Amino acid sequence: MPLRFLTAGESHGPALTAILEGMPAGVPLAVEAINHELARRQVGYGSGGRMKIEKDTVRLTSGVAVGVTTGGPIALHVENDDWANWEGRQVTPITRPRPGHADLTGGLKYGYNDLRHALERASARETTMRVAMGALCKALLEALDVTVGGYVIVLGPVEATIPARPLAELVTLAEANEMRCPDPEAAEAMREAVKAIRKAQDTLGGILEVVAEGVPPGLGSYVQWDRRLEARLALAMMSIQAMKGVEIGPAFRNATLPGTEVHDEIFMEGGRPVRHSNRAGGFEGGITTGEPVVVRAAMKPISTILAGLRSVDLATQREEKTVYERSDFTAVHRAVVVAEAMVAFVLADAMLEKLGGDSLGEILPRLALLHEQQAAWLQGGVSSEPYEWRVP
Repeated sequence: MPLRFLTAGESHGPALTAILEGMPAGVPLAVEAINHELARRQVGYGSGGRMKIEKDTVRLTSGVAVGVTTGGPIALHVENDDWANWEGRQVTPITRPRPGHADLTGGLKYGYNDLRHALERASARETTMRVAMGALCKALLEALDVTVGGYVIVLGPVEATIPARPLAELVTLAEANEMRCPDPEAAEAMREAVKAIRKAQDTLGGILEVVAEGVPPGLGSYVQWDRRLEARLALAMMSIQAMKGVEIGPAFRNATLPGTEVHDEIFMEGGRPVRHSNRAGGFEGGITTGEPVVVRAAMKPISTILAGLRSVDLATQREEKTVYERSDFTAVHRAVVVAEAMVAFVLADAMLEKLGGDSLGEILPRLALLHEQQAAWLQGGVSSEPYEWRVP
């Protein structure tokens, strides 16, 4: 069964809910690990006042018993602490759509007489449940020796220099500062950029990078368009609020170079083919190569701007400036955690698709067998003998 999940809830409603189906039985799971991911999502310099109100913690109501998954649907529940400030309150309708938000498009699609209904569901508050769900997928991947981590590489005008280090070290460096960037000098420059943009009553976007190490070769397929794992990752990343671009590895940089400077050459070392570079971001033909999977996403600046933007009041039909509601000045560092969750979900699904099995006890031997079979194929699975090509 493929992994799938649904989320429900509104930004200022009573609670948020998610259901993850398809998780195999026997995966060790600690609520503390989920809450750790939720806490990571809430920290970062330039975050708005909402993060001072919410202290997200998850409650599991099904699918987990005595610390391991049961194989049944996993239900997750997070209370909205801010609900106490909204329950029973008289709310002024939003009639001026904010450029960049789903206010106008949502109103046109669903015929709302209050645009707030659009922003309540379109809000990035929904990503709380993606992060909680992603923590479950990370637990499965960890059991399969796959690690997922991310960091900020660009914020506004500041571009970081990412050192050539193992993922664990990069994540440690990134988590040590408020900008979630593994380049300390760039992190400080990013902080100053946020400070300046806050003074200007404006917002900043940027680029984040998520890396997965330990992903075996052979996940995904080129046989149909929707089975290419790159495409599934791109969909997952673009589904995150405010993301406007995705690349696998340095794809846009690669597009400006000749092929001899882009493609990862193959060498024979220790009796097996290896690569000394990973400019393909871990993929060829929509299939993983065994190199680290590298996914980047470009996040636009937050659409809720303190200084306001020109718009139209749909109730009066007059041009008016937008009304400011509480928001962040940047959220790229917080979006890293959401992007990790979505990458973990797609890769966990691809691992289960490749290996099958209803429990971790079934899956682990299959993973070991996969490694053995691939090693055997590399040693003698290809023949140079000519043969006659025939159509059956």
